[in-house]
Amino acid sequence: MPVITNVEDLRVLAQKRVPRMFYDYADSGSWTESTYRGNETDFQKIKFRQRVAVNMENRTTKTQMIGQDVAMPVAIAPTGLTGMQHADGEILGARAAKKFGIPFTLSTMSICSIEDVAKATDGHPFWFQLYVMKDRDFINNLIDRAKAANCSALVLTLDLQILGQRHKDLKNGLSAPPKLTIPNIINMMTKPRWCMGMLGTPRREFRNIVGHVKGVENMGSLSAWTAQQFDPALNWGDVEWIKKRWGGKLILKGIQDTEDARLAVESGADALIVSNHGGRQLDGAETSIRALPKIVAEVGNKIEVHMDGGIRSGQDVLRATALGAKGTYIGRAWLYALGAMGEAGVSKCLELIQKELELSMAFCGRTDINKVDRSILLDGTYPTS
Repeated sequence: MPVITNVEDLRVLAQKRVPRMFYDYADSGSWTESTYRGNETDFQKIKFRQRVAVNMENRTTKTQMIGQDVAMPVAIAPTGLTGMQHADGEILGARAAKKFGIPFTLSTMSICSIEDVAKATDGHPFWFQLYVMKDRDFINNLIDRAKAANCSALVLTLDLQILGQRHKDLKNGLSAPPKLTIPNIINMMTKPRWCMGMLGTPRREFRNIVGHVKGVENMGSLSAWTAQQFDPALNWGDVEWIKKRWGGKLILKGIQDTEDARLAVESGADALIVSNHGGRQLDGAETSIRALPKIVAEVGNKIEVHMDGGIRSGQDVLRATALGAKGTYIGRAWLYALGAMGEAGVSKCLELIQKELELSMAFCGRTDINKVDRSILLDGTYPTS
């Protein structure tokens, strides 16, 4: 087993162990992938102020996200098809997050269902991410199922009313489970660990949907249903309706513009996530870390501001926190870890991020994550509002 020192080590291992179509699904963006790449590289432009002769004892990364205690200001982001990166992937991620003390967010388009995850984590609260479909009965049912599963927050995704084009998915013929074409069979034969895991689980389709929607009984009908069901007419009136229907903590995901941030405040949501969907929707959009400061300046005292996109390390979490984020989300980082080593990989990923966050914070003269602000950053290296 190779020595794992950072998320990049996990990515390299995942690429070796996960079938091409599913690895590419995680490790890609839309069109030219400029926003996907920029999300990551813009973090590296932000430099720290190193401080010395400061008491670095009693360091803590503990804080809160939407009133919930967390071991560090990091949550596992909702990611579709996670159970295709590794057998029972969502269950393994939820277990690792529970043990570590951070939130896990389950996607509507997950392979393991809401009920699968709730049962596997003994009813421990997790968050559920909702896509708005035209089938409102299905949405009502999903919300009721999330309530029954003791989900403690609803994450409403606003930036996927229509789907951005991802070239690799088209070229690979992405499907779940994968179609048994000759190229796919040849590729999967080189991934024996993955194949053995998938043979050992019954969870190989979108279990939040199949069996819960009239007329969707198999993967053939599901692909037709999803193509027709994402709702391009989604608007702020729908947000208000969902907020009332849910009745609990609501987080709005996909905010990039200050005007939309103001509308998020008016909606009464508890938090917003500055996000460009990991560079998977509008290619050429502003990177999340560049959009973050102006949104914090506009609404930061009226709503809790979180962010995702490009976080690969504890230093990235520290940079986002310094620029005003009260919480961050990891998507690809935890998927690489899952594909590489299953639940142990996810736990390792979280440990690496926390350790780097804690040490970097101390090098900047802080021992409490709640006392981190822009003063730890070198002037002129970070975006301003």
